[in-house]
Amino acid sequence: MDTTAPQFDNRLLNLLPGDPESGPRRREVLGAAWSPVMPTPVAAPVLLAWSPEVAGMLGFDPAQVDDEGFAEVFGGNALYAGMQPWAANYGGHQFGHWAGQLGDGRAISLGEVIAPDGRHWELQLKGAGPTPYSRGADGRAVLRSSIREFLCSEAMHHLGVPTTRALSLVGTGEDVVRDMFYDGHPRAEPGAIVCRVSPSFLRFGSFELPASRGETALLKQLVEACIARDFPELTGQGEALYGDWFARIAVRTAEMIAHWMRVGFVHGVMNTDNLSVLGVTLDYGPYGWVEDFDPDWTPNTTDAQGRRYRFGTQPQVAYWNLNRLAQALSPLFADVQPLQAGLAAYQATFVACTRRDVAAKLGLAAADDADLQLYQRWQQLMQDGGMDMTLAWRALMRIDANAPDASVLAEVFYDAERQHAVQEPLQQWLQEYAARLRADPLPAAERVAKMGAANPLYVLRNWLAQEAIDRAEQGDLGGVHALQDVLRDPYTERPGLEHYAGKRPAWADDRAGCSMLSCSS
Repeated sequence: MDTTAPQFDNRLLNLLPGDPESGPRRREVLGAAWSPVMPTPVAAPVLLAWSPEVAGMLGFDPAQVDDEGFAEVFGGNALYAGMQPWAANYGGHQFGHWAGQLGDGRAISLGEVIAPDGRHWELQLKGAGPTPYSRGADGRAVLRSSIREFLCSEAMHHLGVPTTRALSLVGTGEDVVRDMFYDGHPRAEPGAIVCRVSPSFLRFGSFELPASRGETALLKQLVEACIARDFPELTGQGEALYGDWFARIAVRTAEMIAHWMRVGFVHGVMNTDNLSVLGVTLDYGPYGWVEDFDPDWTPNTTDAQGRRYRFGTQPQVAYWNLNRLAQALSPLFADVQPLQAGLAAYQATFVACTRRDVAAKLGLAAADDADLQLYQRWQQLMQDGGMDMTLAWRALMRIDANAPDASVLAEVFYDAERQHAVQEPLQQWLQEYAARLRADPLPAAERVAKMGAANPLYVLRNWLAQEAIDRAEQGDLGGVHALQDVLRDPYTERPGLEHYAGKRPAWADDRAGCSMLSCSS
């Protein structure tokens, strides 16, 4: 095993009280923010994929990654010196209802590494075995869900969306039994572990749990530890500092959600325990990308009836979640005005980000109220016509402002009948859009470049991920590696990659893992 180990500085453990009991025994944990617990060793850890960008960021060179000890550590069988594994204690609102203590049920943090540039990164294994918070589950993860999390973490980063990162994907050499759709048909699947990377994995629910228990002293410790570790740029003290911190969370959340809406990403399970206080996308479960445009679409089978977490409501859900966080923090404030100011900052930031993104996606210098209406009418046309969202936006880049022709959109429709039904209003809209482009100060080349930087061509469509998963389950990781390469540059069209920029094929319309996913996916 390579003995050149990274340096660790586990600040969270030093700043916050821990559980006096160690080990994975399921239990209610009071008065503590974390529990010491070791990963459960696996039979035969083998490195299946890794991110060179993240490895370099953390200070690992390729030789260290190739060393067999790397797979041992990130498969849960060994530790580098300085690692102190723990699972975090938190609660959350799930689908709008308070769920009490939740915690890291299948995630174990190994430690906080100090990168060569001085930044701190928490390394967390997902699927590394049971913890006190596993609630009767095995703490393991299957290969299919691990591939999806590994690929999407890195894909989102390259899209410019704030996100946790992924260092490695390690096969365990063991099977895991899962009932994917909770319908009484469990099966054994290959197991895997992802190493997730973030400056912090604190989430809204981290603060909700002590507040719900009346543990105000712990709540205050958590807030001050979070500010010291993750928001060192903030100064001051007491309520003024706490108010600035909450506003910063709100602003970052608004920026993140705006990016989700820009690229067509649907998180699928926006519970308060799945929203990061850093404003980075956290916990890739039943996510998806909008294909035939529908604001009511959700990829989550658990949410199929209520559709609480559908694409179009993500901005409102994030605001609702921020209200729950504000409610949890209210014992630290004599006056709720700073919390109300933070909530107002979310709304103002989201509006500003939306205007910025509308201008970019339409190729305008700036967007006014009339442009927002033009944008909304385009969305309605995409919905009525059953257009592929990603491909429709890219096709708009080819519109000639002097002679707009709907034929450039011919290949973005999923249904010929719906395509025919919108031809007349679509041509009318294109005429208005072309007139707007002619009145805009942006030259045509700058317009296309601006649109090309805001509208991705290659996104991690569920059917593409499923193709890679199918191959990986047969021992062929080529599909995973190919997707990694494609998604590193999602905005630049490249010859030979037409498959990755195609519409959803008919075989994927009703295929498990493509059309809908569960929280076990």
